[in-house]
Amino acid sequence: MVIPEVNPGHIEVIAAQRKRLNTLTGFIAVKPNCSIQSYVPALNALLDYKPTTVVASTYQAISGAGKNFTDWPEMLDNVIPYIGGEEEKSEQEPLRIWGTVANGEIVKASAPLITTQCIRVPVTDGHLATVFVSFENKPSKEEILQRWLQFKGRPQELGLPSAPQQFITYFEEENRPQTKLDRDIERGMGVSVGRLREDSIYDYKFVGLSHNTLRGAAGGAVLIAELLKAEGYIQPK
Repeated sequence: MVIPEVNPGHIEVIAAQRKRLNTLTGFIAVKPNCSIQSYVPALNALLDYKPTTVVASTYQAISGAGKNFTDWPEMLDNVIPYIGGEEEKSEQEPLRIWGTVANGEIVKASAPLITTQCIRVPVTDGHLATVFVSFENKPSKEEILQRWLQFKGRPQELGLPSAPQQFITYFEEENRPQTKLDRDIERGMGVSVGRLREDSIYDYKFVGLSHNTLRGAAGGAVLIAELLKAEGYIQPK
């Protein structure tokens, strides 16, 4: 399970997977749940400060259910406060992504503690998240913004075709990111963040946004394939 900018090292398990499956060339690589890409990259850039607690609510487009307004008229002028199985994945998959490789397997991270609510909203594309986070070593707001601005992953280092040039874009405007305006940033492969501010209960709160069918689904899968090819796991016949 790979977000190419976040945990490219996890592709090392392919060797053990091939051994287990008794194959020389085949392997299975998957992308994570599309909703977590609206906040996991932003948190990943801050892991050095040791986040301890994360509260995230995701507001997810209907295309995430493989539907549009024509075949799902119940979503018009409506919000549904439940998406089956989504909250468990949104709480557990980040820990797997932040885990370590040991003996050919992924050992999940033990922190941060994550709790989520996942809500379906009447928009076509784009998953937005509101996030609250506390740290063991609380950074300044300026340090957070600098980390987001400078964050680059393996796809940017390799110049992969589908990789966004600027992975995380921060908006200073109080009313951004907006789903309709900002989901297509970096051809839909970037992550947008805004409204970073200190919180009265947690250390900070912010809003994140990602395009669920591009970064979260098809485009994310293509980027994983590009990474695997660049790292030598996919060879021409």
